[in-house]
Amino acid sequence: MATSTLELTVEGMSCDSCVRSIEKKLSTVAGVASAHVNLATGKAIVEFDDARAHADELIGAVEQIGYHATRT
Repeated sequence: MATSTLELTVEGMSCDSCVRSIEKKLSTVAGVASAHVNLATGKAIVEFDDARAHADELIGAVEQIGYHATRT
């Protein structure tokens, strides 16, 4: 298992509920080991098994729930 770390810039967050929603959604993607979102910096750090998940899939998961995400 090869573990990768992806840092995303997330736009559209305005509260702690947004942070929890994004962390929860990222955690549902197969292969994600952890997801931490920081409201103050607008960043998400995701650790994942790159054999099971891909960056585009993680970005898509964030965008599915109404936020805009890009690789940092």
